[in-house]
Amino acid sequence: MKLISKISIHIRLMEEEASGNSEELLDDEGEEDFEIETNALTNEDNQILEVKSDNLENAIHQALIIRTDLENECEHVLDIYANNNGNIADAQTDHIEGKSYLPPVVGMEFESYEDAYNYYNCYAKELGFGIRVKSSWTKRNSKEKRGAVLCCNCEGFKTTKEASTQRKETRTGCQAMIRLRLVESSNRWRLDEVKIEHNHLFDHEKAQNSRSHKKTEAGAKRKLESAVDVEIQTIKLFRTPVSYGSSSEREPNNNLDPMKRMKFGNGDILALYDYFRRSQLTDPNFFYIMDLSDEGYLRNVFWIDSRSRAAYSYFGDVVVVDTTCVSNKYDVPLLSFSGLNHHGESLLLGCCLLVDETLETYIWLMRAWLTCLSGRAPQTIITDRCKFLQGAIYEVLPRSNHRLCLPHVMRSIQENLEVRESEMFRKVLDRTVYASMKVEEFETRWEEMVQRFAVKDHDWLRNLYEDREKWVPVYSKNTPGGIFTGEYINPFFHRYLHERMTWSEFFNVHELLLQKKIHKEALDDFESREFMPVLQTRCSYEPQASQLYSKGIFSKFLEEIVLMCNCFGVAQIHTNGTIVTYVVKERGADVAEAKNFEVVYDKVGAEVRCVCGCFNFRGYLCRHALSVLSCNGVEEIPSQYILTRWRKDVKRIYSHDFDSNGIDVSNPVQRYDHLYRRAMQVVAEGMGSREHHMVAWQAFKESLNKVRLAAEKPV
Repeated sequence: MKLISKISIHIRLMEEEASGNSEELLDDEGEEDFEIETNALTNEDNQILEVKSDNLENAIHQALIIRTDLENECEHVLDIYANNNGNIADAQTDHIEGKSYLPPVVGMEFESYEDAYNYYNCYAKELGFGIRVKSSWTKRNSKEKRGAVLCCNCEGFKTTKEASTQRKETRTGCQAMIRLRLVESSNRWRLDEVKIEHNHLFDHEKAQNSRSHKKTEAGAKRKLESAVDVEIQTIKLFRTPVSYGSSSEREPNNNLDPMKRMKFGNGDILALYDYFRRSQLTDPNFFYIMDLSDEGYLRNVFWIDSRSRAAYSYFGDVVVVDTTCVSNKYDVPLLSFSGLNHHGESLLLGCCLLVDETLETYIWLMRAWLTCLSGRAPQTIITDRCKFLQGAIYEVLPRSNHRLCLPHVMRSIQENLEVRESEMFRKVLDRTVYASMKVEEFETRWEEMVQRFAVKDHDWLRNLYEDREKWVPVYSKNTPGGIFTGEYINPFFHRYLHERMTWSEFFNVHELLLQKKIHKEALDDFESREFMPVLQTRCSYEPQASQLYSKGIFSKFLEEIVLMCNCFGVAQIHTNGTIVTYVVKERGADVAEAKNFEVVYDKVGAEVRCVCGCFNFRGYLCRHALSVLSCNGVEEIPSQYILTRWRKDVKRIYSHDFDSNGIDVSNPVQRYDHLYRRAMQVVAEGMGSREHHMVAWQAFKESLNKVRLAAEKPV
């Protein structure tokens, strides 16, 4: 059987013997180490990989071809080695001529700070920019370095003192950087934050003269010993079993079974293969990756299509991880990543079939997901209370805000507690969680609630309370990227799957649901563009919002504008320069009842913040903040409070975009890769309709003629 792919990544797993060396960094407790090793393509044509097998199932268990469009990786073949004995394979240090360096990705690990620095410096040298140490920090009362930020040497601008000199300004305020820290448990250096976009052109000649590259040349004889070997482009995906306490709502078994493998029903493996085959034929940038045991058996498989990868760049700020099928032992052990589009509808950001719920499995999954998204972690990620999933997020996405799904937590409280006055308990619980404006207010109400209903000594509830910062809204109202902390996002497959569903049925539902969502978004886009609402108020914010927000979001924001009439008093209570604090009185359900909301307003920066935290939760201003703006004569909503993710006038292209700044035009492989990927964007857009197809076809013909004319001109 032959599987043909223009850009293919071949992943194979090899077993390595344990050396028994007591000085190895990891002990022999079943820990596993994964390496992704890349080798240069030998030609630019289609790569053909043959999988020889007696039957289809055995072939898929023992080989893997994945199609991907990760940046600068089309010229590589990635080999993943699994070492089940807990030893870390030494990286080769022989230079492979003509190979380009993989871009830095969150989660990369190195043996030492020097190796991390050398890797980033070599990567920078190949692209054509220099680096410097922006900042570093050491352990208290010690000179031992604990972390550092390495940045492009075009970062920042000259100081006032430096600007007075005759030297030419070379800095451009470039944001490209990596942040690394020393991990105590493994004594390795890990990349925690990565920014690879530059705001300037690369200059190889100028870069050669930078201090960082001169250092490398002076020390060129030193042999690199990094866990991510620079010369052979190795990324290590560490599998580290870790024990957690017993405060979890769900505690799946974390015992590692090297023989564990995916269980297939009749026709399951064929359904999986057919879906991947069809997806690759229709979507050139479809990505999938399989996790195989040393014996070649399938354990986990992750996939994501090009539309989802592109959608992540627009809506990847908040992501929900749904483990319903895995935790409830469905026949389809699905885990899905979901987000929210500009109409408030759920969208798919990746899928995985998991063999179990161990920490090592979740770490593998998070690294695979993050890798296909070029290392861009979400601002907020929402999950259930599985401790192993939370541990993997802490390990792989340390800078993301982790939150627990609030509706799930609220349901579980009522399911786990046996309270006599159940209806009254529900009302008090809702008031305690949702109506508390300040932390002190919530904690006081919680104490009163558990005392009143005699549940203070309930162990499960006490453990949940210890995690309150992850699920109670009042703790996350000032968190950047805290929008929709689980209250408003339904998982993509919500109510479409059942326990006994076969794989064939699932993939049929998967494809139909994707098409349904695409058509729904197109229809919503059309309706939003044509939307001309009848104004319900005389407020100037209403016509402005109707022109900018999508129809679905405008209808929600309109509720805040209408309710401004309930805000009958705006009183100034404190002033500090240009920052003024107001108290807004709002009528409740009972006319005689009024509630106060504190709003802080900066007149110079046009910044407004309400104690209710509506903007962080929902992505638009509340009626209290709008009342303060109106009181100060502000006739339009400040631009920073009209989020791009909700706008209907933003053109969103659902084909994976690529930055061309890092292309080395002298490298034929990179030229091919760049042109191919750009062409595939035109193909993706041209497939939309007959008219789009004709425009794309005409553009291709004109481009081809221009290239041929250029080739005929004498150099």
